[in-house]
Amino acid sequence: MTGVLFGVAAQRSQFCLRASTVELAGGQVGPRMAIWLIVFATALAATQGAILLGWLDVADARQLSGAGSMSGAILGGLMFGVGMVLARGCASRLLVLSATGNLRALVTGLLLTLVAQSALSGVLAPAREAISGIWLISGPSRDLIQVLGVSRQTVLLAALVGLAAALALARLRGVRPGAAVAGVGVGLAVTLGWYLTYAISQASFEIVPVSSVTFTGPATDTLMALVTQRSVPLSFGIGLVPGVFAGAGVAALLAGEWKIQRFGADTPMERYILGAILMGFGAMLAGGCAVGATVSGGAVMSLTAWVAGASIWAGGLLASLLVGRGAARPAAA
Repeated sequence: MTGVLFGVAAQRSQFCLRASTVELAGGQVGPRMAIWLIVFATALAATQGAILLGWLDVADARQLSGAGSMSGAILGGLMFGVGMVLARGCASRLLVLSATGNLRALVTGLLLTLVAQSALSGVLAPAREAISGIWLISGPSRDLIQVLGVSRQTVLLAALVGLAAALALARLRGVRPGAAVAGVGVGLAVTLGWYLTYAISQASFEIVPVSSVTFTGPATDTLMALVTQRSVPLSFGIGLVPGVFAGAGVAALLAGEWKIQRFGADTPMERYILGAILMGFGAMLAGGCAVGATVSGGAVMSLTAWVAGASIWAGGLLASLLVGRGAARPAAA
């Protein structure tokens, strides 16, 4: 359910962090930025509201419990940001585009997943562990609310004000009302993921991690399950990827936007390959992708997630300026 909602809403809103950074690098705060702000503000407001109402407890979530790597968040975020510009889409956007017939996105996403698996438990794992171990934090220092010394009510109020401002910006920049509503749907999908995994963890006799929408980890789990097991075990992460793919694909078909797209002279494969490598390794360092770290982790006010998100933005802006894209081609492809 969470994956289908995310897939439909992301396809209809054209939600894409890479497109937002390219737009901003071109000196614009335009429709893509407005959509991203709507998504983030919605996820933050809805998640913090659910916590305040007692519907959700994220104290045991990976982003807040145990040790977190600040060095991984910074370096991995920068790598991911550069990679998503080179590959013209982050992990979530590549999955959504794959469902609409984009073969470039499909190939890039598969390579990203293989590199991420290698960084998690393969030949790249020692390098990831060495970088992650440079600067570790744990305990209350991972909770940005405690670090800042603010109340959860203040965070909720700020998120609601931000959402109102983002909706106003979307209208000013000519964003279709349907796309703005879809952006809200993407943000709500993140909160729904947190809520459902928490509810299941409270009712299950087995340990169920409290988590939400992220793509590199679930993508590697899904791929490895498909190639190494006769039957695929059911879990939130493994169900998320096919759910997003199905939702985005159906939405594209109904809108008449499904079509095959291949590599060409203006879309060189080597650039996508380099982008996939940087994103796969960077995501495992940063603790998540542009959605998993920046939006899902940001919504629960994880310090490492906010740092990773800021680093992804910085890497994306830097790469956009260096490759000279500016605002000329803001759409992910």
